[in-house]
Amino acid sequence: MPAFRSLRPQFLAATLALTAAFAGAAHAADTPSAKPGAPPDLTAVRAKIKAKDFKAAIADLNTLVNTAPQHPDVFNLLGFSYRKSGDRTNGALYYRKALDLDPLHKGALEYQGAMFAEMGDIAKAKANLAKLVQLCPSGCEEREDLEKDIAAAAAKKK
Repeated sequence: MPAFRSLRPQFLAATLALTAAFAGAAHAADTPSAKPGAPPDLTAVRAKIKAKDFKAAIADLNTLVNTAPQHPDVFNLLGFSYRKSGDRTNGALYYRKALDLDPLHKGALEYQGAMFAEMGDIAKAKANLAKLVQLCPSGCEEREDLEKDIAAAAAKKK
């Protein structure tokens, strides 16, 4: 028992460090799908998106679409990158593909809803928000961000 007690502070410190590292890493754009099956490693893509190098992210993601098993996270990030680069047509296509694979993908619901709000289609944006309210009754980042996007779009419309 004494050996265990001497390890407890080290274990607690390591657990807290890992928790802090992972808590800071979560962003709506890379909210992982709840569907089984691990996505390919998206670390480099996420760095390019964070740097707003959407063209490079799109190239990497298109390579993954053609070489890796289909995964909603890949399609969500592809939709996000296309939308942020100004191509809403392809953004919409890839959000739809992400949601076809995982209809409960919070990141795809948020970003598709944000795109609808940007386009002035508040009714469609609110439909996505309603799904997020069901998925996150106590709130979540995706729901809160989409609520802000809808409010901003509605204020612009006035």
